[in-house]
Formats: sequence, structure tokens, C-alpha cells
Amino acid sequence: MARVLVTGATGFIGSQVAHGAVLRGHDVRLGVEDGSSDEGLTGLDCERVRLDVTDRRSVRRALKGAERVFHCAGITSVRPVDAERLFAVNVTGAKLVMEESLRSGVERVVHCSSAASVGPAEHGGTADETQLFTAGGLGIPYVNSVHEAEVEAMRVAARGLPLVCVNPSFVLGPGDVHLTSTRLVRSFLLGRVPIYTDGAVCVVDVRDVAEGHLLADERGKPGERYILGGRNFTFDRLFADLGRLSGVDPPVKLAATAARAAAAVLGVTGRSWPLTRPEVAAAGQWWTYRSAKARRELGWRTRPHEETLESTVAWHLEREHDRIARSRRSQQVQYRVAGAVLGAAEDAMGLLRRSGLAKP
Repeated sequence: MARVLVTGATGFIGSQVAHGAVLRGHDVRLGVEDGSSDEGLTGLDCERVRLDVTDRRSVRRALKGAERVFHCAGITSVRPVDAERLFAVNVTGAKLVMEESLRSGVERVVHCSSAASVGPAEHGGTADETQLFTAGGLGIPYVNSVHEAEVEAMRVAARGLPLVCVNPSFVLGPGDVHLTSTRLVRSFLLGRVPIYTDGAVCVVDVRDVAEGHLLADERGKPGERYILGGRNFTFDRLFADLGRLSGVDPPVKLAATAARAAAAVLGVTGRSWPLTRPEVAAAGQWWTYRSAKARRELGWRTRPHEETLESTVAWHLEREHDRIARSRRSQQVQYRVAGAVLGAAEDAMGLLRRSGLAKP
């Protein structure tokens, strides 16, 4: 039995890691952010410490006596309200936890990074841990933050920290009380996804991600990273499956070029737009991955993707059944919005063609 600290223990992944570590017989200390809901920790009789990963003294106190660390604290948002806060928590927080873990002599640290730190794959392809990061030019703060956080963690590892990185893809499943990862599914059920573009995403179950963390602790090689990804979906297929499971009609597909043009024009005119520019940039990419390394070296396995989608939809339906039902009855609003967006996109492309910036 090891004395284990889980940072970000109230989060979607962190709470599942905490439950899994307890089941393995570890003495678990839960690092929780002040004011964060602990609904995901129901049933856990563990020591809890207030932890601010951007405060070195707070990190040092939480690490006292810990032998192993699962660093799961972080902000996951493509449209951050505060980009400075995003980098402070994801990058500075990771650096402080790694430095203080090295200082205190912990036996192993598992850093929860993200597959986004690898960047998107080529259109129609898949990426693995060996891909060079070239996504900085996309201008997506979250992607840049997780990449920089992993770089900082590996720098400390080079000084002797026994570190293993795990890189979950798009995490779904039940229990996302903070809506940090399954917001897209909830928005779909509420009819708040009026359009989508020609992209793709790798879906993985949060319960399998937690198991991947524990296997990385037991079997991972220090200094290595392991992508934890399940089924690769085009957005066409993902929204079709979510629609089949929920009875909600899929949204309207919009070409990525038209989406970018409409976003630019509407941003200038001040008209509302359902997606921010970083979200448009992200949605048109192929966030699709291979997890052969985790399967081979960790013995990691995933459950059927149908189970993941079904449990995610069922969890949200149970929590907000009446609200979702009302949204379904008024879903025609979605199509009015989508029609306006399509019209704006056509107008935008027309302007670009007339200016010579786009070919007919």
C-alpha cells in the first residue's frame, strides 16, 4: 500500500483515479480546490487537503508524506474565460507539482496531460506519441497550454523526477459533474450545437482513462508518454450515434472554410456566432489517435465505444430530463440559427471571392 496524492481530485478524471486508487488498497489523500463540488468523491473516506496548484506552499503541504502522485488538476476548455488563468493552472501548476515532487523524493508521478499536446493528425489519419507538435499556429490556448505543461514536466523529469505522462483523448462517460469534458454531449442534447464542421475526434471512457493512470503508475516507463484513446469518430458519425441514442436530430454540417469566413465577418459586424474562432479551428481538425503503445506496454484496454456513448447520454438525460425534453420540443430554433449562419457564411465567401482572397 502506498501513500498517494491525487491533485484535482474533484474533477472528472481525478475523482475516477481516486476511486481506483482506493480500490487498489492505497492510502489516498485528495487534493481539492477550495469551493469545488465534491459530488464525484461520494463514498470515499479519505483525507482531504485544500490544494491550489499555483501556490508552492500549498503544493508542498499537500505532498508531505506522499510516496506517489497523480497530477490530475487542470482546466479543460477550448473557450477559456480567462486565458491567463488557463496557463497558470495548466502550465505553472504542473511545473510546481513536478518541482515539489522532485524535492520531496516521491517514488513516482503520473502526469495527466492530453492527446491534444501531440496536436491533431493529418486529415483522415491518426497520430501517436512520436508526432512532433506543430499545432501552435492554430491559436488554441488550451492546446498550447497542455503542450507547454508537458514540456515543463519533462524538464523536471530530466533532473531525476520519476515521471510518466498519460495523454487521454476526448473523455466521455458518466459523472462529469463540472461539465469539463462532456459539455459537447450535453449541448447536443439541449439542441445547442446548431452546426459542425468536417473534423474528427477520438473518444475514450473516463473509467478506462482512470485505469490507464493506475497502470502507468504500476508499469509505465519513466520519461515516457502514453496516449489513452478509444474509438476514432468523424463528427458525422459521432452526432449520428448521439442522435440515435437520444432521439435528438443531428446538427447542420458547415464547411470549415465557410465557418471561418462567417466567424470573421460576424466578429467584425458584432453579430452573434455559436462558435469562437479557436473552436472553429479545433472543430475542423482530426484529433484522432493510436494507443498501441499503452496497450502494448501497460496492458491497457478499453470498453466498447457503444457503452461509453450510451452511459454518457443516459447520465445527462437522468440529470436534466425535463430540460432536455423541452429543448427537443423547441429544436426548430436550432435550424433557424443554422440557416442564418449558412447565409452569413455564403455572404462571407462572396466577399472573399470578390476581393480576390478566395477562388470561386
